[in-house]
Amino acid sequence: MAEKDGSCSSFSMGKSAQERGLPYVPKCYEAQPFDASKIDADIFDVPTIDMAGIEDPERRSIVVEQIANACRRHGFFQIVNHGIVEATIKGALSVASGFLNLTTEEKAKYMSNDVHKAVRYGTSIKDGVDKVQFWRIFLKHYSHPLNNWIHMWPDTPLDYKEKMGKYVSELEMVALKTAGLITDSVGLGPTYLTKEIDNGMQVVAVNGYPPCPEPELALGLPAHSDYCCLTLLLQDSPGLQILDSHTNTWMLVPVVEGALQVLVGDQVEVLTNGRYKSVVHRVVLSSNQPRISIAGLHSLGMDVQVQPPPEMADAHFPGRYRQSSFHDFLDFISKNDLGQGRSFLDTLKIDQPN
Repeated sequence: MAEKDGSCSSFSMGKSAQERGLPYVPKCYEAQPFDASKIDADIFDVPTIDMAGIEDPERRSIVVEQIANACRRHGFFQIVNHGIVEATIKGALSVASGFLNLTTEEKAKYMSNDVHKAVRYGTSIKDGVDKVQFWRIFLKHYSHPLNNWIHMWPDTPLDYKEKMGKYVSELEMVALKTAGLITDSVGLGPTYLTKEIDNGMQVVAVNGYPPCPEPELALGLPAHSDYCCLTLLLQDSPGLQILDSHTNTWMLVPVVEGALQVLVGDQVEVLTNGRYKSVVHRVVLSSNQPRISIAGLHSLGMDVQVQPPPEMADAHFPGRYRQSSFHDFLDFISKNDLGQGRSFLDTLKIDQPN
């Protein structure tokens, strides 16, 4: 085990511990500081929102109130009857698995540590560079508008573009509908973000978490919030944990077949001037079960500056966040280590006088 104490540069792109199937967790993969709660988190009783019938005004008002409660309490909920059929969901998971199970050589042409690239494969945020590495493999690609990006996606599996393209197109529609319910619930109205998200970005992260020989030591992803308006997550097995900010405890999100998890992102926290908080979450590992998730991160345009609008910030409730864009966020993570130090959201917060 000469590499057990090796530096992160020993596990450069294409040569990570998980890609090589090492039977131990190298030191540079150990989550710092050690957190014994990683495995023993309580099961989260997730607020579940039924999207059926929201065209009816009375039914919609009930759903809007449910979402307001979930956003205030957790920054997190899950939706059912969202409109994406089981066959489309299974198709996306199938081609995700197909790509992630390709040989490293076959995935090599997509490998990059450049976080600005529209399509890239990797494991940690910056493989072999960040001081703490993470036990996952991923493919990220821009996905909206679909015709602008799909030609850059992988050609293997042969049906990847077809099945993933169908899923992410329908996911975009769900994101628009869900964002309307969120903005309606905070008093900004149902169409406040419709145009901005429709003209904005959808970044899809296809995540694979191989079995880990010492899951109590490593993480698939560290504690973080997403810089976007909202993330719609599909997971095939448990592993996602969210931080309950009221009790400062980690909660494991169970898998409900067909459900999508909705994570409030940093852009919504900024737009609501802190009334809704983005949810801090992480991914824990299993010693015997691989896990796949597909995350759709829906945000405003790359260079659109996000800040609290006048409706959310006034003399009685001053603005608490500096303006920022998705491009600013990418610049930040290209220069900083996600596993250590301040988050991008922390840099946006304006200290308020007592």
